[in-house]
Amino acid sequence: MTTRTAPPGETQSALPYYLRKVRRHVHWARTEGLGRLVEEDRLDPRERVSTAWRKAQWRRHHAVVAGEARAVYVVGLQRSGTNMLLRGVDAAGEVEVRGENDRRVFDRFRLRSDDVLARTVRESRHRLVLVKPLCDSQRVDQLLDLTGPGSRALWVHRDYRDRARSEVSKFGRANLEALRVVAAGDGESIWQGRRLPSQSVDLVRSFDLGSMSPESGAVLFWVVRNGLFFDLGLHTRPEARLVSYDDFTADPEHVMRGICEFVGLSFRPELCAHVAPRQSHAAMALALDPRVRELADAMTDRLREAS
Repeated sequence: MTTRTAPPGETQSALPYYLRKVRRHVHWARTEGLGRLVEEDRLDPRERVSTAWRKAQWRRHHAVVAGEARAVYVVGLQRSGTNMLLRGVDAAGEVEVRGENDRRVFDRFRLRSDDVLARTVRESRHRLVLVKPLCDSQRVDQLLDLTGPGSRALWVHRDYRDRARSEVSKFGRANLEALRVVAAGDGESIWQGRRLPSQSVDLVRSFDLGSMSPESGAVLFWVVRNGLFFDLGLHTRPEARLVSYDDFTADPEHVMRGICEFVGLSFRPELCAHVAPRQSHAAMALALDPRVRELADAMTDRLREAS
């Protein structure tokens, strides 16, 4: 087991980091609405207290022996609906949820270490420990091996047009800037560029990123990042499954039943009661580099076939 250390380019002093975080939240509250921010970041104290009480009651009456809990990893790309999935499964008392803001397991959205992760799963008194290491999705094959038999991975994906709009609205040029680091040969210095195969790096380098729009950059990032599902061989592993956010919002009960069967969780309606159909903007025009759009359409077909 290894301990993660911050590579060049990721080291940040605490104060500037938290100031940027506050500014981002203020911006999101203004642009997307305070209600959406509260919902996504689980900021409602009533919901948190209710969830904590329900899990405490479950541990009191049904706690498993330490060492029997199984890990479930929710991975993929940011702005793909993973928060919606976690919010639903968190309604189950037998599930311990460890999201990216959980300071025991995460430090600034990255897993602290393999030791901490393995110990958290091993010491849990719940049946399942749901972990959302989006910034470590490129390691999910290793994480499955780390926590052993019974571990599962849910790779969540979303229509590339909707995801690009959401990504650019919330994070601006972040995906495009990450691609520029990859193209410069420094991909291993940032989590976005780690474990990318040479063909993906060459693909990124084949574009003029200096003139590319943030939306095209977000879609190209979507192509490369979702490509890891195949590059890591997850499509051949029975412990890993693709989950479509669009299918989930269109038919939440059907998709949640499949997830429950896959991870070993009893289905109940409250696990997806919070899911409401949302308007897709996929049919709306989005100005994209034609070659990027072609790549995204091809990846969409590949994901559908793998599902």
